[in-house]
Amino acid sequence: MTQDFNHKTVLLDEAVELLVHDTDGVYMDGTFGRGGHSGLILQHLSPQGRLQAFDKDPLAITQAQVMIANDSRLSITQTSFANMDQVAQQHHCFGHVHGILLDLGVSSPQIDDASRGFSFQYDGPLDMRMNPDAGESAAQWLARAGAEEIADVLYHYGEERFSRRMARAIVEHRQQQPITTTKQLAGIIAAANPKWEKGKNPSTRAFQGIRIHINQELKDLEVGLQAALEILAPGGRLVVISFHSLEDRIVKRFMREHAKGDSHIPRGLPVTEDQLKRRLTLLGKARKPTPYEIEVNPRSRSAVMRVAEKIE
Repeated sequence: MTQDFNHKTVLLDEAVELLVHDTDGVYMDGTFGRGGHSGLILQHLSPQGRLQAFDKDPLAITQAQVMIANDSRLSITQTSFANMDQVAQQHHCFGHVHGILLDLGVSSPQIDDASRGFSFQYDGPLDMRMNPDAGESAAQWLARAGAEEIADVLYHYGEERFSRRMARAIVEHRQQQPITTTKQLAGIIAAANPKWEKGKNPSTRAFQGIRIHINQELKDLEVGLQAALEILAPGGRLVVISFHSLEDRIVKRFMREHAKGDSHIPRGLPVTEDQLKRRLTLLGKARKPTPYEIEVNPRSRSAVMRVAEKIE
């Protein structure tokens, strides 16, 4: 077992306890990462239980294969969790899944590996792809995108208020020299940021925005949530851990809309419960890491977990 497996996954115990309510059931881990959640889910399952995992990252797939060699209840598919409905059809469990876990965002091993290009703290090739064998890298995108497109990505996905200044700086710099490393990009962004936030690297928001765009993270989330709702069995649970407000707003809105039911019924019109067509019930309020977990794992401080159960 590698060191990554020993890493304390964010909200690990609470997430799995809420997820697994039938030890003989079929479960899905939408973001295998390095196997923290999957390993504990398997500990909670009986010999009849099954776990289907997903991940884009080839290193995660390699790590999963090690676990699969010792536990045939686990299987993994190298794809986005947005495609979980297709995999459920192939495995004949569509509408019969007992629980789905989504632990969103980039993992610590991806951030800490300079060669992946996710971090402004380590110099490495400007990649940022969760699957480095597919799609366009951050360097390739920044080499061709116009200033307006870059600014929109930094603003909408990074919530960066100086997005236009940064986008202009990027375009001006690439006319003189290609931007190919994380250190280059971080320096350009820092120089274009006129007001640094206390305790936060000036590149934080921009790097987040570019990463989300390159990996289509919010689009995958919206598609994945709808897929999860369809493939869950009645009584099946959806557990989602988010790490920034953009993700959490999408999850919160999705769960609340389906817990509220049909929004097209005119206000004040008497309706029966079945006419509301509620599809989810919320299981408690949003949960956050304890002060102790934040102390031992500072990266958990922004985590928010929401849980819902399918009604029909």
